[in-house]
Amino acid sequence: MERMIAVIGPTAVGKTKVSIDLAKMLGTEIISGDSMLVYKDMNIGTAKPSMDERSNIHHHLIDILEPNEDFSVVEFKERASQHITQINQQGHIPVLAGGTGLYVKALLEGYQFNPTPSDEELRNKLDLLAKEHGNQYLHDQLAKVVPSAAERLHPNDLRRVIRALEVYYLSGDTISQNKLVEEQELLYDAVVIGLTMDRKLLYSRINQRVDLMMEQGLVDEVTRLLAKGVPINCQGMQGIGYKEIVRYLQGEMDLLTATDNIKQATRNFAKRQLTWYRKMPYITWFDVNDFSDYNQMMESFYKVIAGKFNLEVECKPVNIRNGGINR
Repeated sequence: MERMIAVIGPTAVGKTKVSIDLAKMLGTEIISGDSMLVYKDMNIGTAKPSMDERSNIHHHLIDILEPNEDFSVVEFKERASQHITQINQQGHIPVLAGGTGLYVKALLEGYQFNPTPSDEELRNKLDLLAKEHGNQYLHDQLAKVVPSAAERLHPNDLRRVIRALEVYYLSGDTISQNKLVEEQELLYDAVVIGLTMDRKLLYSRINQRVDLMMEQGLVDEVTRLLAKGVPINCQGMQGIGYKEIVRYLQGEMDLLTATDNIKQATRNFAKRQLTWYRKMPYITWFDVNDFSDYNQMMESFYKVIAGKFNLEVECKPVNIRNGGINR
């Protein structure tokens, strides 16, 4: 069975730094599990690791698509599986860094995805309903027929809400239902590390991170994307941070309101992530505030990994870089 390590948890809890430092410890490569990091030129709003952070560590599934292209859980699972196989064949254990709950769960549990038909006329009708009655109206319709999909999708994630309704109306099915493995089993020999912290502290970190994004030039980043012709209704521009700034640039709200909306949407996203992860009983959870320092926490992670995979290499503290908002 192929081996892998996953580092998951709510946004802003510190997954990026932990994943990078684990990869340094183990001399391995990182696979991004984030649906937004695949897009080129979308760096600030996605909290993408910098080129300096990525130096000397091979990162997969980052900067592989143009901002106007679509990316799905089906494509993620296929690409990530290929990278896991290749890295294992090289004698290393890949680190899956954080990401989208559905993506991680589908990969670990071996979800099969049923091919579903599409109907452009139906999509247009659903889009018209959203324009007439609001996004919440469509989300309420989804909640009636596919509650699990409504639970993980925000009402303003209109493209995915419409797609979920389209799949249901055309096939009476959800996009993903079947697994390759039985309940409580995983497709991989995996250590799944979950990072958590006090909710109030997490929300404070989220707010600080959004403020930092604004200081780093999120408005300019979105302006450049629009100037390049990236459609405002494409998948990438529906991400948190991007759609709010688009509304600001279109004069629908002031910048302070847009910033507050990004913070609220990110906090709500963190709640949904935690709800999703509660469905994954194989996660080994760590509260990052339970450790006296970062090196102690990393040593604890390494002990779990070494015990699982019978590693004999002594854990050596990495070069810790303090400061900034952990991701």
